[in-house]
Amino acid sequence: MAKKEFTYRGKTLDDIRRMSFDEFLSLLPARARRSLKRGQTHQKQTLLEHIKKNRRKVRTQCRDMIVVPQMIDRDIEVYDGKTWQPVHIMPEMLGHYLGEFALTRRSVKHNAPGIGATRSSASVSVK
Repeated sequence: MAKKEFTYRGKTLDDIRRMSFDEFLSLLPARARRSLKRGQTHQKQTLLEHIKKNRRKVRTQCRDMIVVPQMIDRDIEVYDGKTWQPVHIMPEMLGHYLGEFALTRRSVKHNAPGIGATRSSASVSVK
């Protein structure tokens, strides 16, 4: 069974890589397209430069960066507010924001109630 070839809005990955940036913008959803048309911030420009230089470990706090074709098959570490989350960029991530792949919230895991949480625990010694 042959592996299904990736397409984004009817275009193959090779077609997307050969496109100019303006042609690629026409494929994106409206919010991402308008964001990129306004221009890149300095932080986003330096991130793309680091990726183009093929640096091994690229770290960024730029969670609002939209995944573009130059980023595909790269490993980027995105800051989630506490740690650096490794993200391997795949073709399916085109048009999404980096912050979508490094979640900032963790699930809360409660244990036993603390001292003073119930009436009976107030009389228990702390030691």
